[in-house]
Amino acid sequence: MANSTTISTPKKLVLFLNISFLLLCLSLTTTNYLHPNNRSSSLPNQSTFLHEVIVDYGCSKLHEHPDSETKCLFVKNQRGCRPGGYLNYLQIFYCNLGQFPIIIAHVAVLLWLLVLFYLLGNTAANYFCSSLESLSKILKLSPTIAGVTLLSLGNGAPDVFSSIVSFTGSGGDGDVGLNSVLGGAFFVSSIVVGLISILISSRQVSVDESCFIRDVIFFLFSLSSLLVIIVIGRINLWGSIAFVAIYFVYVASVSATIYRARKLEKEPLLRHVDEEKLVVSNQDDHHADNVDDDQEERKYSCFRYLGYLLELPLSLPRRLTIPVVSEENWSKPFLVISATLAPVSLAALFNTQSEHVGSRTKLVAYITAAIIGLVFGTLAYISTKRSGPPNNSKHLFPLLVGGFVMSVAWTYLTAEELVCLLESYGKILGINPSILGLTILAWGNSLGDLIANVAVAANGGADGAQIAITGCYAGPMFNTVVGVGVSLVLSAWSEYPSSYVIAIDHSLYETLAFLMGGLLWALVMLPNKNMKLDRYMGSGLIAIYLCFLSLKLALLLL
Repeated sequence: MANSTTISTPKKLVLFLNISFLLLCLSLTTTNYLHPNNRSSSLPNQSTFLHEVIVDYGCSKLHEHPDSETKCLFVKNQRGCRPGGYLNYLQIFYCNLGQFPIIIAHVAVLLWLLVLFYLLGNTAANYFCSSLESLSKILKLSPTIAGVTLLSLGNGAPDVFSSIVSFTGSGGDGDVGLNSVLGGAFFVSSIVVGLISILISSRQVSVDESCFIRDVIFFLFSLSSLLVIIVIGRINLWGSIAFVAIYFVYVASVSATIYRARKLEKEPLLRHVDEEKLVVSNQDDHHADNVDDDQEERKYSCFRYLGYLLELPLSLPRRLTIPVVSEENWSKPFLVISATLAPVSLAALFNTQSEHVGSRTKLVAYITAAIIGLVFGTLAYISTKRSGPPNNSKHLFPLLVGGFVMSVAWTYLTAEELVCLLESYGKILGINPSILGLTILAWGNSLGDLIANVAVAANGGADGAQIAITGCYAGPMFNTVVGVGVSLVLSAWSEYPSSYVIAIDHSLYETLAFLMGGLLWALVMLPNKNMKLDRYMGSGLIAIYLCFLSLKLALLLL
């Protein structure tokens, strides 16, 4: 019964999100058909609007207009109101949904936000992480190296890609990405660690001192380096590469720790464990589609078939373009189709992301991608069997690479749309979008860490607590160093040989100060408690985070 409950809850959520997606699409189609946006002739003060068409205010005067109709005309004519994503959310909010009560428009935006969060997390868990796990096995990476590189990337994919999109997207200055990464790191290292400490305080569980100090010191050093970069306000290509290199030094340190422990013939208390954390966090995802009871399946087969149809809007596009070679989700027809369509999908992504590419170049890209797709599809059909995925690594490796590349593309697209939605919603609410990145985006991306780490600590004994605590520091550090670092490398590369100028957001100083304060609190308290997790350390971490949120709320209301 417990398993049944665990499985049915995610299914209900998936159905809710798919139905919401269908209703949103239906409402937009209906409003476009019934209420065409050609009402400008009935709007007052036409000379004012004609002046605003000529003068681009960058969307700063949006809230000076009194109603949805005038705001609709304003956002349609201002280039600064057009986001870099695929949907113009301001136009949808004020033009398409302007005929409805304002609460319905906000509910529609929040539902779409949930859909994007689901797509981002589900793609990372079910496609991205699966490809990384299999690739690490084929490449014969040790659990330690796999845990702190490939599998950490799988866990931190939403934060990493949100950061990259924020820096490299259209008009992006990095505010949303930086706040999202730092907000997520603060949430995990304070709220999650605090909850774990409080929940298992009665067990008097101790964690390994050397591993804990190593992780916290590296994290503090990374944040200090980022603070220096923000204070300077610019960074060149070599400086950004040096920042990313911090994580490779950390990987070498972790490997040296494990090697020394094995050399001394001691069982290491930590097998660095983003790998084990990933397995725990994704077990429900990998098995969520399994049927737990044959009798229930026969009884509700019609409803399950209807549920399957309702899941298609969000699952089918990814399944048709991302090659999947896992045993539990194996389907040769889907593999052949995805291998054929993957190059075409990448060509479409290239053409939509390249604003200055001519139509002739785009046509060549599509034709080339179609030819490559036919070749890949034919090879996939010849080299695979209907009964199961190939066992030969020679045939398996290119399929895994293809799945990895396409899951990256889907994750990037979803992250881009999510960042654009938050930026647009910030303009609708009249607040800085970086605040939404620091809270909503950070919380959404950190929800998996909260569930997985707390579950591992509560049910895994002393080893589980060690795994969870290490994951709470190693994961956010990966997101900070690699996510922000790669973003800075790409941005500095685009400006090479000049330096990339970082937009100064003074709120980042407050975030970094509180985040480093929480790390220092843990670094002081835990050794004084003989490395035992207790409610005093946990309560202090949660209090620091709540003080931070209170300050942000007070500044927002002023």
